[in-house]
Amino acid sequence: MQKIKLSQDENLSIKTSFRLLPQEFQQLDLYISIPEEMGISSSTLSEENFFYSSISFSSAYYSENLHLPLVRSRFVSQQKGDQSDYRSNLNLFSYQLRMALETDVKQTIKIKDVEEYYEKSIEIAEQTEGLLKKLRRYTPPDKKLSSYFENIDNFLSWKTEQAFLNILSKAPKSSEYTEQKNRLLDLCRFENAYRIEKKYNSKVTLEDPNRITNKMQLLQRLGEYGVVFSKKTTHLNINLKRLVRGSITAIIMAFVMYIVLNARTAFTEITVVLIAFLGFIYGVRETFKDELTRVIWRRIQRGRPKWRHTFSNSLTKGRISFQTVWLEYMRNKDLPKEVDELFQKRRHQNKLAAHLLHFRCDSKVTVKNFLPGYEEIQNQININLTPFVRYLRRGEGRLYSLDGNKITNEGVEKRYQLNMVLVQKDHEEHYMQRIKITMNRSKIINIETIVEETELT
Repeated sequence: MQKIKLSQDENLSIKTSFRLLPQEFQQLDLYISIPEEMGISSSTLSEENFFYSSISFSSAYYSENLHLPLVRSRFVSQQKGDQSDYRSNLNLFSYQLRMALETDVKQTIKIKDVEEYYEKSIEIAEQTEGLLKKLRRYTPPDKKLSSYFENIDNFLSWKTEQAFLNILSKAPKSSEYTEQKNRLLDLCRFENAYRIEKKYNSKVTLEDPNRITNKMQLLQRLGEYGVVFSKKTTHLNINLKRLVRGSITAIIMAFVMYIVLNARTAFTEITVVLIAFLGFIYGVRETFKDELTRVIWRRIQRGRPKWRHTFSNSLTKGRISFQTVWLEYMRNKDLPKEVDELFQKRRHQNKLAAHLLHFRCDSKVTVKNFLPGYEEIQNQININLTPFVRYLRRGEGRLYSLDGNKITNEGVEKRYQLNMVLVQKDHEEHYMQRIKITMNRSKIINIETIVEETELT
């Protein structure tokens, strides 16, 4: 079992990614302790609103060999495969090249040493050029296949130019390494001229940054077709919820009708008192019906899965995997013993009153094998914490200090801390770790693993 790691994605979002083999099962649990001072609870942020607005799931083929995407030999010749094979292989090539480029660029811009920075950049440039030449070695004569090729070629050319302009813009300042800079600039100029020569984009599109960016995002989504799996989400308890609501309404109506009929026999004629009494009865019914339904429904659905994602291959429509998802606020007494013990290891000042939010995702791969060249799929879960920010107070305050005879002060920000326990299980192994997330109203400041991974049996 490959262990799951939690990391920051953007300013206010976190992500987990894990890989699965054919017919493999994996369970992920996140127990999130939210301090009451943050003002987040089931009454302010419902589970369904949080799920649909802030949690995203994706699944795609994965290969360790990011620098040399695995493409079958029939990719280079239309005669060795039908149209769907060509498009599938083309998209696989595009997806792997994009992922490799994004991964390498992120790693490169973190390098502080100037010499190492440019060495790594030139290495990536040479690898990218080789892969683009491999792509352009064969242009399909068929018009329909040619449109697939042009879309991918256009996107990868633009993506390459943007990646190396990004590398150059964030390079450590240095008056040396002119040759390396010019080498990277030449690559950017070549790709730009290449797209103009091929007339991939109109002049109007090129002159508008928004239009060209949106077009490339569209081409990226088209290039993911058949590689990133299509997702269908099913609400598992919708019919049960309707049954509960209908049953409660029927019981309340029966009770109200019983009282009304008894009231009619008690009053021989219609009077103001009878009208007022009937109005009071119907008012009580409307007041308590929704509240009673909500309380009973929360009790019934406690511990039940709420959603199911089915991932399918966009081209073949065959089911690849599915995920069953739980999301609910829970009571302290319902915490598993080992999770509670891990939470209790916090320092005393961090043991504030808190609400507990439990997220669980069971993933199961249903197919026995993947496309040739791929042995794993990668699932990714992104959780955006932006909804939490709405309930946070702005940081207000000044910190005063004495410097000799001079009093100085500076503004301080209000920070909040989420404690989280991550639990991962499969049929044989079980481990967990505690994580501390420090955030303010604008970003996640730090994600820290407090307890090293604990192996359990």
